[in-house]
Amino acid sequence: MDLRQGLKAVSTLILTALMLSPVVPLTVGARSNERATTSGDQFVSSKDNQFAKGQSHRKIAADLEETINKAASKGKGDQVAPVIIRLADDKSGMSDGDLQGKFANRKGKLKKRFTSMGMASAELPLSKISELMNDDDIAYVSPDRPVASYGHVEITTGAAQEDARTEVAGFTSINGTGVGIAVLDSGIDDTHNLIKASTGRPAIVYSRTYTGIAANRDYYGHGTHVASLLMGNPGYRWDFYGGIAYEAKIISLGVLDASGQGQSSNVVDALDWCVANKAAFNIRVINMSLGTPAKDSYKNDPLCLAARRAYSAGIVVVASAGNRGKNTLGQKLYGGIDSPGIEPSVITVGAANTFGTNTRSDDNIATYSSRGPTRGYATDLSGTKYYDNLVKPDIVAPGNKLIGATSPSSIGKQTSLITLNPALKVGIAWLPTDQMMYMSGTSMATPIVAGVAAMMLEANSSLTPGLVKAILMYTAQPIKGFNTLEQGAGEVNAEGAVRVAGWVKTNASSLSQGTSMLNNWNEVDQANYIYSLGERVDWGRGIIANYSVLYGSDLMTKWQGLYGQDALWSDATTVTDGVISRNVNLVSEGVSSTWGPLTITGVLISDGTIITDGVLLSDGVLLSDGVLLGDGVLLGDGVLLGDGVLLGDGVLLSDSIENGDDSPGMEPAP
Repeated sequence: MDLRQGLKAVSTLILTALMLSPVVPLTVGARSNERATTSGDQFVSSKDNQFAKGQSHRKIAADLEETINKAASKGKGDQVAPVIIRLADDKSGMSDGDLQGKFANRKGKLKKRFTSMGMASAELPLSKISELMNDDDIAYVSPDRPVASYGHVEITTGAAQEDARTEVAGFTSINGTGVGIAVLDSGIDDTHNLIKASTGRPAIVYSRTYTGIAANRDYYGHGTHVASLLMGNPGYRWDFYGGIAYEAKIISLGVLDASGQGQSSNVVDALDWCVANKAAFNIRVINMSLGTPAKDSYKNDPLCLAARRAYSAGIVVVASAGNRGKNTLGQKLYGGIDSPGIEPSVITVGAANTFGTNTRSDDNIATYSSRGPTRGYATDLSGTKYYDNLVKPDIVAPGNKLIGATSPSSIGKQTSLITLNPALKVGIAWLPTDQMMYMSGTSMATPIVAGVAAMMLEANSSLTPGLVKAILMYTAQPIKGFNTLEQGAGEVNAEGAVRVAGWVKTNASSLSQGTSMLNNWNEVDQANYIYSLGERVDWGRGIIANYSVLYGSDLMTKWQGLYGQDALWSDATTVTDGVISRNVNLVSEGVSSTWGPLTITGVLISDGTIITDGVLLSDGVLLSDGVLLGDGVLLGDGVLLGDGVLLGDGVLLSDSIENGDDSPGMEPAP
């Protein structure tokens, strides 16, 4: 068996073992101090928080501690570093003056408070950061990590059917009307003809920047391309490049600079703004086609915590999985999901390759699309790592070689995508406001899902973020030949998702456990014929919990306590002593009598079959030939080969991937 066959064969074992195998302590080589996460919320920081075996949680992120130690060894402890501080829950009302006093006493300064997030950004000498370990007012300290962008849609997703032939009562078309979508990116240039406002299209209703770039400009070009896929004018060039939710209200929040880079604090600041201004702009969806390699557990990561606050405020948060699905040798990697995509409440989106056709039967997962499980971790005082190992991504959408708008303000800029990658240019345009470009990446897939979410919320504004996410996954179409850690629940199905959204009762969140939450339901509708495609699209009928796949029609027909405003339904399963069990407060016996992982054939296993031959799961690391994890671990014959071997760091992290996968893309309009 060659490596490609071996990886494909073992991919099913990876998922099944993660969901169903007991966690066995690992005692091999230098990584014997790594452990798997074993229960729900044990890593939420506080003074009295305890780990397994009674050890206290470190309050400083492991990568920040590494930076501190390196600086100390080189006599550079006075070097000032940007950090993000999370306050203890009972100290979130602390005044700016008191907080500034803490930093000033350590030769640092407060930069910005994120009031609704319970966080702040600051600058401190590296040698002084460790003093915060003993400060009861401080819950956790993270580095202000850099974030970066990642690099025919209506028909292939089924969105065109809901727009032109909707079956939702009271609507003649659904296209995101009235729904506010915040796009956190490099800005949006609203002068492009595909993007600018027109009759019935509000387009960009508000623009704000966190990087010093002028409002309504995008010097890098990423945000404009992303926005055009989300809300491009269907009247532009014969609707060849029409966006998904083209009548939504778009809020542009520029968190990335002219080279597509930014800081985590910019993103936290923008998320804080979204929560504070939700009502003013009816912000129901946030699109983040950006990310940073996961270093913290989602329970401590500032981006994840900020995303969770937005979710709890009633906003659907959609984020890219990342483009770390293979290394520089082209070998498949697992464990490359980026933050904030590692957060359970976020809808984490991978990229599908449609090969430029409207039909879905030939779709694959793009080779660069990041695979699960999540590899964020927390560390106790002894240095033991506790990995999250959650099943991600949640869903995939078209993301390979998609044509969208080139930002007019990026043309000629030294660091812009189109200047650095002129091969991305598509067609001949006499005016900058008509220039188009190809891009590939999970960044391109993310606005597709965000747009479908906006359509669902237009159809039924009472939907909670958790229910939006569940319906998207339940109606998704599994792609044959790929496992759940590659595709999540499957490829987004806009037609099915919007139809089910319209069936949900507006008082669903007040219904008692086990009461039907749908006004209409027909089992036949779970095998849909999408007329705009001319083909059948089968629903997967499964939704991903933290460590397993829940399965069955009861997930949609009955209110199970999973989808309430304050509920995190992914906690429907928990792990205790290596055994997966239901959270009886969220899931009744009527739901998912079996855990149904997707096999590589794209079919849900619903009979509880467990495939374990040749696989040992221990501390979240699989010991099996040829399996690569994106955090630098190469595994073979049960032997760890150590750090530095085939690291995933060489993978392209941005959407400057010029050609995407080696396949045809969308064709330019005539």
